[in-house]
Amino acid sequence: MFENFDWMTAMRQSPVMLAILACSILTLGFTFERMIYFRMRSGNPDAIMNPVAGKLRAGNHKEAQWALAKAAHPVGPVAAEVIASAHLPNEVIEERISMALTEQRLLLERHLGFLGTMGNTAPLIGLLGTVWGIMRAFHDMASTGSAGPSVVAAGVAEALFTTAAALVVAVPSVMLYNQFVRRIAVMLTQAENLTRSLRLEMESAGVESDRRTA
Repeated sequence: MFENFDWMTAMRQSPVMLAILACSILTLGFTFERMIYFRMRSGNPDAIMNPVAGKLRAGNHKEAQWALAKAAHPVGPVAAEVIASAHLPNEVIEERISMALTEQRLLLERHLGFLGTMGNTAPLIGLLGTVWGIMRAFHDMASTGSAGPSVVAAGVAEALFTTAAALVVAVPSVMLYNQFVRRIAVMLTQAENLTRSLRLEMESAGVESDRRTA
């Protein structure tokens, strides 16, 4: 299909293709960075919280807090705020939980805006390249004084190549963005639910009241 298509000439003559190439490189780089980051932050939150609950029942509050601080999953730093704020009023504890969840969301959503932007704007960049290529095709027709199929086909093929390349960048960007957003929602929901469960368990065990009166 593309045996006779001069890919390198199309890349050199179309500045839009250079922009699409740069976008594809950046998209690939940010994707790998996020994949590595999410892999580092993943884990079984239940396996993190079960030993912590045991330490709290045994009265080892500091050890429980240290175990949470070392956890990679977002539940670690969020739940650590509950233990650190156990002596404070309930309104303050709720505010600190919300702030911790917001901080974790900012860390998890880093660079995702670029992937979402590429998914929306890459097709428009490809359309710009198509218009650019068609303009060049008509210019070549006017320069040669011929409207033969070979002249028109070459220009149109070069024009449509930018749209195809842009879609190759846009479609994976949208899919990856949606996957990352869903994964963030799951991780933060797990962190919030387990944190509030830990707080209820501390209240039922009288941990907060004991620390407040201490």
